[in-house]
Amino acid sequence: MKDFEIFGNKDTRSGFGEGLTELGKTNENVVALCADLTGSLKMDTFQKENPNRFFQVGIAEANMMGLAAGMTIGGKIPYTGTFANFSTGRVYDQIRQSIAYSQKNVKICASHAGLTLGEDGATHQILEDIGMMRMLPNMTVIVPADFNQTKQATIAIADYFGPVYLRFGRPVMPIFIKPDAPFIIGKADVLIEGTDVTIIACGHLVWKSIEAAKILTEKGYSVELINMHTIKPLDEEAILKSVAKTGCVVTAEEHMKNGGLGEAVAQVLVQNLLAPQEFVAVNDSFGESGTPMELMTKYGIDTANIVDASLKAIARKN
Repeated sequence: MKDFEIFGNKDTRSGFGEGLTELGKTNENVVALCADLTGSLKMDTFQKENPNRFFQVGIAEANMMGLAAGMTIGGKIPYTGTFANFSTGRVYDQIRQSIAYSQKNVKICASHAGLTLGEDGATHQILEDIGMMRMLPNMTVIVPADFNQTKQATIAIADYFGPVYLRFGRPVMPIFIKPDAPFIIGKADVLIEGTDVTIIACGHLVWKSIEAAKILTEKGYSVELINMHTIKPLDEEAILKSVAKTGCVVTAEEHMKNGGLGEAVAQVLVQNLLAPQEFVAVNDSFGESGTPMELMTKYGIDTANIVDASLKAIARKN
């Protein structure tokens, strides 16, 4: 297994902030709206540099979605910013009716997603948002793996017409995607090639999968690791090509088992290529307060869980 070059450690929300700042300099149609969380979403620099293109809507998320939808009619590209829970659960009706149904060019940018929100607890740790968004017609769903890829995705979606849900988080994690790596919406990245098991992961679980792949390699197994940063449209070709080679698959995500990446992959396999699949995801449960890493371990989405799931998947194909 190859060694990954580490480019430092940083939170993915800062990647969003840097990407948005760059867009402020290069694309005059990009505007930003925030629901009273400018600092948390790292939108401060964009606000300072583009005061006439930044709109602080206060704690009024539903209104923010309506404003964003309206701005697209004038050719603007609105980026909305708040926590993932407030970006989806609180405003689902507005997204469905005013953005997805109408195919408005709104970029819904959601931070503090999943269990790694940590101490804020279950009320804020939304674990259903990927499922909610991928079920909406016309919606694109992107979950980048690290700081660099979040920045790349933030910039890329400005040139991609249509509603997008971009999901990222708060914890500091290793940066392993090259800063100049291309980001292609709907095209998975094969990070490691192997023959015994396919691991398909998104978000923070990509790094956990890299750690798991190292352990599995030391045990004598050959791992193929796919960074599935785009959940919808899903790269079905990459899934089928890999699983045809390895014969089994593990999906890993910081999301509920229901509705997320694992379910999307299962739909592809059941229609095209039956193979053993194991799910590393939260099993029909709300979270709780705790440190991000403690919660990932308790709720079964840590490195050891990916290793165990991989061994189980390999055993099932024999």
